Amino acid sequence: MQNGSLKEAGDGYRPPFDADEFRRLGHAMVDFIAEYQQSLGTGSLPVRSQASPGYLAPRLPGAAPEQPEGLPAILEDVQRHILPGMTHWQSPSFFAWFPANTSPPSLVADMLCSALGVIGFSWVSSPAATELEAIVLDWLGQLLRLPPSFLSPQGGTGVIQSTASEATLVALLSAKARAMEGRPEEDALKLCAYCSDQAHSSVRKACMVAGITRLRALPTSPEHLHALQPEAIEAAVQADLAEGLLPCFACATIGTTNSCAVDPLPAIGQLALRHSLWLHVDAAYAGTFGLLPELSSHFEGLELADSFDTNPHKGLLTNFDCSTMWFREGRARWARQALSLTPEYLRHHANDLDYKDLQVPLGRKFRALKLWFVMRMYGAEGLRAYLRNRLECQRVFEELLAADSRFLVAEGTAPRFGLVCFRLAGATRQQSEVVLEAVNASGTAFLVGTLMDGQHTIRMAIGSATVLPRHIREAWAAIQAAADEVLGPVATSNGAENGLAH
Repeated sequence: MQNGSLKEAGDGYRPPFDADEFRRLGHAMVDFIAEYQQSLGTGSLPVRSQASPGYLAPRLPGAAPEQPEGLPAILEDVQRHILPGMTHWQSPSFFAWFPANTSPPSLVADMLCSALGVIGFSWVSSPAATELEAIVLDWLGQLLRLPPSFLSPQGGTGVIQSTASEATLVALLSAKARAMEGRPEEDALKLCAYCSDQAHSSVRKACMVAGITRLRALPTSPEHLHALQPEAIEAAVQADLAEGLLPCFACATIGTTNSCAVDPLPAIGQLALRHSLWLHVDAAYAGTFGLLPELSSHFEGLELADSFDTNPHKGLLTNFDCSTMWFREGRARWARQALSLTPEYLRHHANDLDYKDLQVPLGRKFRALKLWFVMRMYGAEGLRAYLRNRLECQRVFEELLAADSRFLVAEGTAPRFGLVCFRLAGATRQQSEVVLEAVNASGTAFLVGTLMDGQHTIRMAIGSATVLPRHIREAWAAIQAAADEVLGPVATSNGAENGLAH
């Protein structure tokens, strides 16, 4: 059989792709992927796509083919038309937003997941999918040194969500269910939630979806490295209580998107306890650094949280989507109260194990499989080595930055978790944006900017699965070259231009 053509037999239609054909397709695709991955970081592909809006439609036919086409023709079109429109997130020179890791163990596990084709909404739909998820969440929780109350032996509950945004929504719905128990429906209009002005936009979106109209996004300051201060929450809670409102939820962040700020969990946790606030800790990006004992101070006070989330698909070599969430002992009952819906056709003898009641959608992939593969094939030692390499790359970038007087670490930020926020000293916003665009247009690296305290700030987010110090130096050379064009070259004390030679 060629090109997926249909097979006809006396008893009618037969599927066109048999096991032998799949082997052939699989080998060809793995070869294509391996060659693509090998090309990343060689300079053959610009890191950020240089395509313009609407570039693709003129390149492709206006309708689907009537007759089957073969994989070689399709892959040729991928090479010619799709890759030019891709921003290469797996490039070692991708430093934008936060990373979206993948790895060979995760990819092969995802292939198996797709082949199994499980929609694991309930235990009975595939018992192994449910039970492996519980085991894997305990494994990862132990590696992250989560408080024992988050793990299953002590009544905690772990669940893999699609994204941290979904985890935040689930936590908020749980908080709402707890706060509304025994209250009239109209009291839902009085509920209040609290976060910092640096919290992810998903907190606001969760409030929109949950019908909570009173979200207090409390101001932060460079003086406290943009961490949420408990005094600000206390004042807001007291003001809301005085108005007869119902404070119910607070979101603290370990590693904010703008600058990796870390909110003080011990103090916020005690405040949440006093006011019966559900405390959700969003560590979508930075949480995986909990594997490193030397960074444990950032996670102190976590035992006071009601729920916690981090994304292995950002920082632990597991391809999207995989967002791991834990409920402290007894807290999952509120999520089930908010989200459980079991029509007759979904009833079975083990409904209390169903993950459908801890998430918004019904369907779910067998995500635990790829996380299980990653933890087994890297081992805890390999995962820690990967995280420490990112921190070493951060250290290299900090040294390069400090050696050029035209640049400085952004005031009110602290390099951590592989993120360095920096500015061009004395430059206007326009000059800073021109430098950033020149770097990205070169194709050598891809970074993004943000606004911190009204000033344009460039973010160097280090996290690719294959990044090494040499990629940092290559990106720095592109940054310096762009700055030379806009600001002029910097001179060292002996008059020589400052470059990479130091």
